[in-house]
Amino acid sequence: MANAEECRAALEQLSRNLARSTGDVRKAAALDRSLTCRITDLDLTFSGRLRGGRIEDVTEAPGPPAAKAEIRLTMSSDDLVALVDGRLNFASAWATGRVKLEAGLRDLLRLRTLL
Repeated sequence: MANAEECRAALEQLSRNLARSTGDVRKAAALDRSLTCRITDLDLTFSGRLRGGRIEDVTEAPGPPAAKAEIRLTMSSDDLVALVDGRLNFASAWATGRVKLEAGLRDLLRLRTLL
């Protein structure tokens, strides 16, 4: 099981990856939306803002999210690290229920490019 620092580092790496993206991926990541990432095995939620292709203003708090974000991810700590490292395919993890992604229909359609 990954710890909170490893999860934060994975989110920071994801932010860097999104910032370096190009083309359709860059357009999909260029949303301005609130974002939460619930880490189930640590009972921890990271909250931030997806803005201009980066994840900004990341905070962490114990328990479930205090407010409903526009984009909500839920997964285990190991799955977060594996996704960012490229060892876990997002589409297959989502299809099997290892990763949950909740958002409005327009955002889901736009984010599918990232999958």
